[in-house]
Amino acid sequence: MCILSLLSSEAMYTSDIIDKLKTSQLVVVEGTLYPLLTRLKNAGYLEYFWMESNSGPPRKYFKITGSGLAFLQELKESWKEINDAVALSINHTNQ
Repeated sequence: MCILSLLSSEAMYTSDIIDKLKTSQLVVVEGTLYPLLTRLKNAGYLEYFWMESNSGPPRKYFKITGSGLAFLQELKESWKEINDAVALSINHTNQ
């Protein structure tokens, strides 16, 4: 969900995704991120394109698809339901 959310605002290079996740206190290493990006691409939620780089070979940038945006919305709704249920449970036990 976090990766799709990041890519919903702009296309990103893999190291940009890792940096943004670190900024959000989510530490992800390349060995974990690449398989996840591949699964999301194979599911039709992401696509990629190559862009020339000033500092070496072309870079692969990932961007979200229309299906990815729809899936992200479903994930956000599920996350809200989980958060609401946990909050209700916590509030109930604190009374």
